[in-house]
Parts: sequence; structure tokens; C-alpha cells
Amino acid sequence: MGIEIERKFLVASEAWRAAVRGPGTPMRQGYLAAGGPDLPSVRVRLAGAEAMLTVKGPGAKVRAEFEYPVPVADAERMLTLSPLAVLSKTRWEIEHEGHIWTVDEFDAPAALKGLVLAEVELDAEEVDPPLPPWVGAEVTHDPRFTNAALARALSAP
Repeated sequence: MGIEIERKFLVASEAWRAAVRGPGTPMRQGYLAAGGPDLPSVRVRLAGAEAMLTVKGPGAKVRAEFEYPVPVADAERMLTLSPLAVLSKTRWEIEHEGHIWTVDEFDAPAALKGLVLAEVELDAEEVDPPLPPWVGAEVTHDPRFTNAALARALSAP
């Protein structure tokens, strides 16, 4: 079984931009099932020239995760099936003291423009990585900051 262990933070300053390695990856993602704090989610993501279908179990810091490559044309079609807002963002990678951080800068929907979140995936739950100086409040256990919750919130009437 696949397991994801990660911590998530708001980004507190633009200082992260100076540490970026390589070009950013544009992403679009939608949810076929957006789950909730106690329910799984099913996401389709286009990332550059690749596409993935991901099933995530409930949870915050530690949860089941299954990810499978899918043909780009299939992913494009699956995005049209998403009952929720399709999110658009650019993902950047930053190495900080032996850990790879991903920074997601949201572009769309317009309500998310300006939101920047940082995540670090861990090998074990007890790992406590040094935090970069540009991270702000930890939102790992705040369900409002999952991508699925953002898509749900932007789709509410």
C-alpha cells in the first residue's frame, strides 16, 4: 500500500523564489471525488506533459496514496468530468537542508490567485525537517488547505 507522509505550510515571504531549482511545472487538477476529512479523494492531474490519477485516503499528515500514470488525452477528458473547480498552479522545487520542498503557486480559479503553499514529503512520521525561513504557519492539520477542500469551496453555490 502507498503511504504519503507530508507537512504543509503557508508561505510567508517571497524569499523562496531565490532558492528555486529548475523551471516550474504548470499543473491543472480536478477531482472526480473530493472526499473530505474522513473520506478518500480521487484526483486527475496534468503536470507538464504527464498525467496522473491519484487516490488519497482520509487523513492529514499520514494517509494512503495510490498514483497511476494515465494518457494525457484521457486526463484532459477526465478533467471535464470534475464536478468541482479545476485548480491551476505552478509547482516549484526547493532543496533545503537535505529535504525537497514543493511550493505551489495557485493561478486559477481567480479566487486562489496569490495563494502559495509549501509541502515537504517525509520518509517517516517522526522526521522533523528544518524549516526554511520563508515558511509561515503550518496547515497540515487544517482541512481547509487541502487541494480537494479548495476545489470544493470554490464550487459551493
